Amino acid sequence: MKVTALIPDELIEKVKAKSGGKNITESLIIALKEYLNEKKVDDLINRVNEEPIAWNKNYTAEGIRKINRNR
Repeated sequence: MKVTALIPDELIEKVKAKSGGKNITESLIIALKEYLNEKKVDDLINRVNEEPIAWNKNYTAEGIRKINRNR
């Protein structure tokens, strides 16, 4: 998709330097993908905070060893 955006030159230069992209387009793609990945992690953290992972009460080291030995 072609986009016209008014982005300060200083910001573009910083993004290019940090992302290691060959050009502006590649640098922006790298930066946007990284941003989305960070947001996915933030969403997962929020979901776990809202509904923490609950382990089965029978889930113990001894129980797992017995399961593994019986294979």
